[in-house]
Order: sequence, then structure tokens, then C-alpha cells
Amino acid sequence: MGDIIKHSKDNTVYVLVNKPHTGIQRDGQTLDITVQGSYTGSKAPTATAELVNLAHDGLKPPTVSVDDGTKYNYNEVLMKSIMFYEAQRSGKLPDDNRITWRGDSSLLDQGDNGEDLTGGWYDAGDNIKFGFPMAATTTMLTWGLLRYKDAYQHSGQLDKMYECIRWPLEWLLKCHTGTNELYVQVGEGKSHSTWDRPESITTRQPVFKVDENKPGSDVAGEYAAAMAAGYLAFKDKDPTFAAKLLQHAKQINNFAVAYKGKYSDSVTAAAEFYRSNDYNDELSWAGVWLYKATNDSKYLAQAEKYYVSGPSWGQSWDDKTAGCQVLLYEETGKDKYKQEIESTFNDWMPGGSIPYSPKGLAFRNQWGSLRYASNMAFLALLLADDGLHSSTYRDWAKGQIHYVLGDTGRSFVCGFGVNPPVHPHHRGASCPTMPAPCGMAYLTRKGPNPHVLYGGLVGGPDVHDRYTDDRQNYQINEVACDYNAGFQSAVAG
Repeated sequence: MGDIIKHSKDNTVYVLVNKPHTGIQRDGQTLDITVQGSYTGSKAPTATAELVNLAHDGLKPPTVSVDDGTKYNYNEVLMKSIMFYEAQRSGKLPDDNRITWRGDSSLLDQGDNGEDLTGGWYDAGDNIKFGFPMAATTTMLTWGLLRYKDAYQHSGQLDKMYECIRWPLEWLLKCHTGTNELYVQVGEGKSHSTWDRPESITTRQPVFKVDENKPGSDVAGEYAAAMAAGYLAFKDKDPTFAAKLLQHAKQINNFAVAYKGKYSDSVTAAAEFYRSNDYNDELSWAGVWLYKATNDSKYLAQAEKYYVSGPSWGQSWDDKTAGCQVLLYEETGKDKYKQEIESTFNDWMPGGSIPYSPKGLAFRNQWGSLRYASNMAFLALLLADDGLHSSTYRDWAKGQIHYVLGDTGRSFVCGFGVNPPVHPHHRGASCPTMPAPCGMAYLTRKGPNPHVLYGGLVGGPDVHDRYTDDRQNYQINEVACDYNAGFQSAVAG
């Protein structure tokens, strides 16, 4: 029923861990453990044993120093959302790692010529690093920090927020291994057929890149945007790091413009999970962020040249049109962009083309329904602060975010509020603490995850507000880095 993990030199103390099929014990069951051994002499030996339940980590989140007095303590939400990103970390973890059930992982990640590709975030409840949504997440989080830095300051989370965005930014820099060469994925989809913690990844993983022969204007544009935003965030705090970000952002943007193509046509391993629909929005997005970083008019010209006209489907990891509408309206003041962002929100507001659930969720898509509403809530708050339909947009945004936090009678954020999800589709959180083994049985087990994935926003309900906290239902109950990005920035707003 178990394996010996270690023993003392004199063979009197042994540490054993269960086999995978004996690891799940339920309330009311009786567990009998027999240990056999031989001895010499007439006196029988005596022994004691200690049973340790590796399904309980004892992790308690730090308390929030300031209660902001809101209906839902936004300060606590910000703190826990940042903790979610810490739980997604890959690579060598820092000494001050707060997620006690996470350890070093994927330490052999490297490029074709041995380049160091350790670090970054695991994408969702899996153990894969997808560069496109990771970069999009970083841009949205950094945008929220740039606009609502006072919120992070007030909540006592400012230093942790800088650490939060620096983690993926450093990985994005590592991925730029040549002037026109960019790594965009580490790991592959077949790993979805296994259920194990990331710490179990002890081999070199497959890697995928774009270059001159296999271009990816969309992913390169998003990397450039994230780095340009990162430059703005760090230019006073760490000028050397900021300068490096801007230098790479310019090079990567040049690559994106010079060699056009959709990255998911070049990297078929990504197509099943994060297929790109267009790259023009990312070229516009990169242009406007570089313009904000440099004030160089050539980047504004790029942003306007590749701008995708018309109402936006909605801000997402793949579609930056709405974000471009906001930024270009702010940077140019042109009526064109004002009218188009208004048209976008006319679609999103009640009475528009976006359906609403009975309890008030603007329902764009079943896959991550809360993510889309949260992304648009963030943009609505930016526009409200710009003086555009301020009360209407702010009230709408607050309604969408409060739906997530508990207005329906439950929270959709792990470890926060009333009746939060306890079975999110997340490998690391569902596996018991090491050295206990993990496996498919931990996907299907009925009990809550051994570890609370503090701050993780689950995909969310259907258009009828129906939701089941089911680990096996990845459509409604998976978490992902991009799910939390607009949500966290909206909470800050």
C-alpha cells in the first residue's frame, strides 16, 4: 500500500507514502496499516507511528491590512488574485514563495540551442506555458497597475503587484532569443491526458517558436505591447529593467510588422487551444503601447494603420480591438474612436446584442463567461474615468464585478466570499502535498481540492446562471491567467 521514501541510518525510523490507489480515504472509513519485520532476541520490539494527512496544507492567506469598506472588500480580492498568479508560477521559486504547496518545477525548459526558458506562468489548470495569452494577461494587468496604482498602494499590495507582473515579463524577455526569433509555447497539449502537479515535470519539454520562416505577428505584437506597458510601469522603479523591456519591445514589434502571419498557422501545437483569428489588432495594440512608451509618432501611425474598424466583439486574449479603441480615443481624442467604443458598449449594455442572464451577467461566451464580462468592466471603468458616460459605464462595470463576487448568492473566486468554488479544474491544487503521488483519481474524487487556489476566478455559469462546482467540467470550472487579468484590473478600478 505504500513506498519507503526515506529511513534513518540505524533503520529504526521509516517514512512511507501511500500508493496512488490507496491515497484517497473518506470520512468513516477504517484504515489498517500492517508493517512486517523480523527481529532477534526474546523481547518483541515496540513502535509508534504518526499519520500525516497530505490533503491539508494548513495554508492561510495573510490578512489584509486595510478594509476598504466596500460591499466586497476589494483589497482582499486584489491580494488573493495576486496570490493566484503566484500559484501559477513555473521555474525556480523565490525564497519568499507564499504558496506552500508549490515548489520548483520545469527546471529543464530550454530552447533549441539551450536557451534558458524557465519561469513564466502555467496557463490554466494545466502545466503548459502559452506565450500568447500570458503576454495578453501581462498587458492587461500592467494597464490596471498604471491606471489604478493608488488602489494597489491603498490595499498594501503595490510591491506584490510589481513582483506579479515582473515574473512573466522576465520570461517574455528570455523568449526573445534572436532579432526575429520568439519562443511562444513550452509543453504540448498531450499533457492534458495526464493529471499531475507541475513539480513532477523533471524532463525537458517540447518548445515552439516563430521566426522569419514561420511568422507570428499576433503573438509578437502582444509580446511587444506587454513589454512597452512593462517599461511604463518600471521606468522609475527599475530603469535598467525598463530600458531592456523597451529595447526588446521595439525589436519584437519590428519583427511583427516585417514578417506577417498568424502564429497559430506557424505553431500548430497552439492552434487547438489558442487559435488566432487575426493579427491586425495586435499590430495596432503594439503600436499604441509603444507610442505611449516613446511618444514617437511612427508608432501612433502604425496603431492607426492596422486598427480594425467597427464595434468590437469584446476584449480578450485574442481580440484587442476594444482596448485599441480606448487607447486611441485617449491618445488622439478623435471622434472616430469615441464613436466606435460607444458602439461597442451599446452592444454590451442591456438592450444591445449581447444576451443577459436572468441575474444580470453580460454573457458573451460559455468558455470563461465571467472573463469577458470582467474584461469589458475594466474598459468601462477606464472610460468612466475619462469622462465618457461616467455614471452609466461605472454602474454597469460594478454590476458585472459584483456578480462575480457574490451578488447571485455565491462567489466565483476561489477562497473568497460566500460559497466559493472548492473543486476548480486545476492539477496542482487538486493533488495532495508532495511526496504523496497524484493521478487521474484526483480529477474524479468527490472531496474539495486539498489546496485552496486563493484568488482564482473560475470560468463561470451559463446564460441561465446555472453553475456546478465540478472539477471535471473544465468549460465552467477551469481557471486561467487571462481570466483574472481584466477582473483584477477592474477590481482595482
